[in-house]
Amino acid sequence: MRIISGKFKGRRIFPPKNLPVRPTTDMSKEALFNVLNNHFSFENLKVLDLFAGTGNISFEFASRGSDNITAVDGDFGCIKFIKQVAEEYDFNIAAIKSDVFKFLEKNKSNYDIIFADPPYALEQKKFENIVNLIVDQKLLNEEGMMIIEHSKYTKLDHMNHFSFKKTYGGSIFSFFEFKKIAPFLN
Repeated sequence: MRIISGKFKGRRIFPPKNLPVRPTTDMSKEALFNVLNNHFSFENLKVLDLFAGTGNISFEFASRGSDNITAVDGDFGCIKFIKQVAEEYDFNIAAIKSDVFKFLEKNKSNYDIIFADPPYALEQKKFENIVNLIVDQKLLNEEGMMIIEHSKYTKLDHMNHFSFKKTYGGSIFSFFEFKKIAPFLN
């Protein structure tokens, strides 16, 4: 796993082999951040990384200048690793061990970007529940964007606030916005 851009561009990070994760590939991550780069300046973004796993996405945001990142995962080993890397690189990442659904139900903060990378085997209704909880709890700022990574077997384009999707290999990123920023991306 490597950091694609920013202050720590090219830096390799080696997570423990025993973490129960499927990290976003470097190719997919680079493509995702190319899309985000057209919408946002990364400094001063408030980011929520759900099902954070190795912290791959959080580290990329931090390297690009985002300094208010919350990473949530239910696995203690993942949270421990994210905290270790954040300390080593002086990243401002709050790593929280929690069931993501319980976290979303109780959270009262707002974010500019919310990224969720649930296990691909999660049932369709759970993916939809992520979207619904974020919308119902009003966790996404008006100009913000929510991205959910999933497999081709999960369909989210029927959900409210769906904007567009991008496919990279076996991964699909579904993008949601409250206010359409760039309809030409559809």
